[in-house]
Amino acid sequence: MSTFPGIGDPVPDIALETPEGGTVRVSDFAGKKLVLFFYPKDDTPGCTTENQDFTALADEFAAAGVVLLGISKDSPARHSKFIAKYGLKAPLASDVAEGGLSDALGIWAEKQNYGRSYMGMVRTTLLVDADGRIAQVWSKVKVKGHAAEVLAAAKAL
Repeated sequence: MSTFPGIGDPVPDIALETPEGGTVRVSDFAGKKLVLFFYPKDDTPGCTTENQDFTALADEFAAAGVVLLGISKDSPARHSKFIAKYGLKAPLASDVAEGGLSDALGIWAEKQNYGRSYMGMVRTTLLVDADGRIAQVWSKVKVKGHAAEVLAAAKAL
């Protein structure tokens, strides 16, 4: 596992799969502010709420010149179903490859639940500036009020 990058560090430019069958990279958003929100699993209560909260504020993020991108290890097909089921507006990307973006950032990490250890996505959000550098990090995110907090920080950037 690599060390988590800090404020001012560039985000690794690793390709992620889109539900439409293409790829997306941080460099695709050069010159724009970007919110990368990493979450554990599609169609689970906390992750659904987080995606719905970002969807509810999607127009405000767009008006502020900020691009949203939700990332999990779910497959592109699962993302497509998740987007359709909830009418999500924030684009989603799949980080399924070994050594992918969440691995490079240290967000795919060992977790524990009820005494059991397993690898999982640590709910984390990165605010990335127009130069592709990390401007702010939210780690081990609590979903309630998070999207609004990220919007306020993005507007201030």
